[in-house]
Formats: sequence, structure tokens, C-alpha cells
Amino acid sequence: MPMTNADLIVATLKAAGVTHGFGVPSGNVLPLMEAMRKGGLRYVLTAHEGSAGFAADVMARMTGRPGLGIATLGPGATNLATGVGDAYLDRSPFIAITCNLVSAQLGRRIQMWIDHHALFRPITKATLALRRGEVAATLAEALRIALSEPQGPVHLDLPEDVALAPATEGVPAIPQGSRPAPAPDAAIEKALALLSAARRPVAVVGSTAMRMRDLGLLRAFVEKARIPFATTTMAKGLIDEDHPLSLGCIERARRQAQRGFLRGADLVVGLGYDTVEVEYESWIGEAPLLHVDIERADTDGTVRLAHEVLGDLDASLSRLSRPGSTASEWPADAARRHKEAFQASLRPATAGFAPHQAIDAVRRVLPREGVLAFDVGAHTHQIASQWTAHAPRTFLITNGWSSMGFGLPAAIAAKLARPDLPVVALIGDGCFQMTCGELAAAGRLGLALPVVVLDDGWLSLIKVKQERRQFRHYGTTLLPEPHAEPPAHYFGVPAVGVRDPEQLARALGKALAADGPTVIEAMVDPAHYSETVYD
Repeated sequence: MPMTNADLIVATLKAAGVTHGFGVPSGNVLPLMEAMRKGGLRYVLTAHEGSAGFAADVMARMTGRPGLGIATLGPGATNLATGVGDAYLDRSPFIAITCNLVSAQLGRRIQMWIDHHALFRPITKATLALRRGEVAATLAEALRIALSEPQGPVHLDLPEDVALAPATEGVPAIPQGSRPAPAPDAAIEKALALLSAARRPVAVVGSTAMRMRDLGLLRAFVEKARIPFATTTMAKGLIDEDHPLSLGCIERARRQAQRGFLRGADLVVGLGYDTVEVEYESWIGEAPLLHVDIERADTDGTVRLAHEVLGDLDASLSRLSRPGSTASEWPADAARRHKEAFQASLRPATAGFAPHQAIDAVRRVLPREGVLAFDVGAHTHQIASQWTAHAPRTFLITNGWSSMGFGLPAAIAAKLARPDLPVVALIGDGCFQMTCGELAAAGRLGLALPVVVLDDGWLSLIKVKQERRQFRHYGTTLLPEPHAEPPAHYFGVPAVGVRDPEQLARALGKALAADGPTVIEAMVDPAHYSETVYD
């Protein structure tokens, strides 16, 4: 049988390092799925296309190669758009393919048809049509765009007749994507002068640094300059947070404690700081800023921007990591003492089983190299501030798009990408209700994946926001009353209930050794969220 364009697409994506495609099929998707079956590119059936997008995003983060999400036209495309937006604001390379009607029907008032390009244009780097005779060139261009900095998703629209047509091209050369040029020498020299003059510098590592080629340059910089450092949520683990200069995560639980330390600096150095996570204005105060990144700092004009070093981040940090580049006057134990007080404040005394106790129990059981994927809600603030991350790509969250529903599909993708590592999903009950169908996917795949659900019966983050604005609790109750025990299983996945940290630790240890997924429902008292989340 001659190679079809669908076969050509699969061969090209495999050559680019893509190993899995995530999606929900329809008749229009079948030609591409058949090509994936023949070509050895694994198709992973998810319960919802939004989850497929989240999983594809995380596969890209874990492997450094493009993620692949696949959907049918109309409602499949709109569902996939949530995951595509996630990759867009979280800066992950992603190929999103929508399988469409035959070319002659495009644009007609036909069931399910909408303008996919109009849909995806605001949330992708590019949206391209696959046409006969131009498939290879279009794929190569899509890969180049997705992998070029800042990385992100590219949408491809594939009419069914184009997928089935004989290929007239071969697999193209696979582009690697472009990176920024090194910063000018003058910019580096001015930055070194600012560092040399600083007496109380602080560094804040951001999510652009996640895509550095040599992450050891981050550690070399802070050590040679003797700079205490904090991170944004997504950048946790790029330097082991056990490091004596580590301050922890900013702008999450007990954020005022972190702001107090940062505002005592006489120079803040943003290292790969992407303001899509949190704008500088939120926390920097009057401290002057040295911004070192691939893009300009996005500020409202109130930030004291002392200087910018714009260019390839590896090259910039290599040139800035000169021994003795600062005359830091911070006491040798300043970071350690601050972090100890900060961490203690995150764990107020409570009468019941508190979320912070559950999080600590998971951290104790999960090995240092284990991967945590979690979701968006009140627990996000607590986890981000409280969890100690020891290595890159072991702490998975969305903080640009910040969508509920991320945690479980992210954990599935992480386990597929790194089956050698233990992976845990730690999610809230609201997030679990959104994506519990993905347990069926984890079960089909036979993934040893504990899913720890922090069940407090509320959308707790919104409940806290209502309290702070003096609104009545309304529309945020998840269950009429907490059930005594979870059901025996969800979609054939066993479920167990725990009511204290010791029970959770024992259940998690068993789940990590199981031959499939396990749901662990931890009934927690959310009272301390009102105290820690925004203070």
C-alpha cells in the first residue's frame, strides 16, 4: 500500500521524537489513528479532549519533544482548546491536530463544522492548514515554530481526504527550533557591575529557566554570587530546595513572609522570570530589578527596572557566574533561618486532619526523585509553598493557564514518559470530580499511579475568596455531606479512605507498589486555608 499523508504525518512526528498522542476519536480521526497503529506511534484514549491536551503538554515538559493532542472537529476541537491554551501560557511545545471534514465541505453549514483556525488563533503560536502536496513542509514549519523560544503550541487542521490521499513527499528534515542570540557584551558588563555593587541581592528563578540546556548554571550562579534564591511555582526543583540558599516558593501560601524578605533586598535578580506566572508588581516593592531572560520584563511602569539582559539564558548565566561577582552582606544562615520560620508558619496547629499534614505525609513517602503532579485550588497554594522539590521535572503544575483538571492527566503523562519513576497525583475533590473519568485511562494503561484526593467537601479556594470579600458561601459546596468511606472502586480502580497522616502514608506506600492506579481519599479539615492561603 502506498504511504498516505496520514502515514507521512506519523512518520514525521516519530522522527521529531513524539512517542504518544492523546485524544478522543471520531470517524474523522480514524485515518490518522490507523496510521498511528501501523507506524508505532501510541494513541492514548482519554476521557475528555481537555485532559488529552494537559497530558500532551506534560509529555512535552518531561521529554523536551513536542506533545501531541488529537481531536475531531467542532466539540472535540473546543474541548481540546483548554489543553492547548495550557501549553500556550505555560510555554510547552505542542502539536494540536484537529481532524476535519473533507476539503469540499469546509466552510459549509454542516453538522459540527466551525472555523478551527479562528478558534485556535488566540491560543497558539500558529494555526496551519494541511493541504495535499504541502504536508511535509507544513509539518516541518509547525515543529520549527513549536520548538522555537518561547516554545508553545501549533494547531494543524487535517481534512479527512487529505489524510487519506497518497503522500507525494518524503519525511522532511526535522527542525530543532531557534533560540535567542546571546546577550550583548555591554548588557552583561552592566549586569556584573550591578551585582558587584549589591549588598543584599536576591534571585528569583522563573519558568523560562525550565527550558535551559544546562540547569547546573543556575546553581553555579547563586553559589558563586552567594545569593539567596526563591522560585516561582513552576520553577521549583530546578535547584534542589534543600540548598542552604533556598528561600522557597513565592506568591503562594504565607506570601507576605516571602514578600518581606524579598523587599529587604537591594537588588532582585529575575532569572528566566516569565511574568505569565505572577507579575513583578505583586511582590517586588521598591527593590530594583535586574531582569535576565529571553524576553523583556512585562511591567506596568511601577517596577524599578535597573537593567535587562535579554538573550539566550544559558549563555547569559554562564557569563554572569564569575566568582566574587557580588559583595553580599547577607549572614551565612539568613536563607536557612528565614525558610525555617516560613515553613513553620505553613503548619498551624489544628484539631483535625489538616491538608498540610496530608502533604507532608505524601512528601515523606514519595522518594526524592519521585514526580508530583497536582491541580489548581486552595491546595495548590499550600503544596507550592510547603513541598520540597529536589530535581527538575518532578513538580508539575500549570501556573500560566492555571486550569482545574490538570493534575490527573499530567500524572498519567508523567508516568508514561518516565515509567522508571514513582509518580503521585495530589488533587482536590473539585478537580477529581472534573477528571475522575481519566482513572479509566490509567487503569487501561496499567499505571502504578496513586491518586490522593484531598476531600474537604468545598471548592475551598473560592470559599476563602468569598470569606475575604465578605460574601456568603454560595455555589461552592461539592457534597451535601462528606461520606464516611469512599466507594470500593472508581471505574474498576480500587479506592481507600484515610483519616490521618499515618493511614495516608501506609496507603500511599502500598499504592506505589501496586500494579495499577489507586484512589486514596484523604478527608481533611480545610480550616487553616483561610489562615495561610493569602496571608
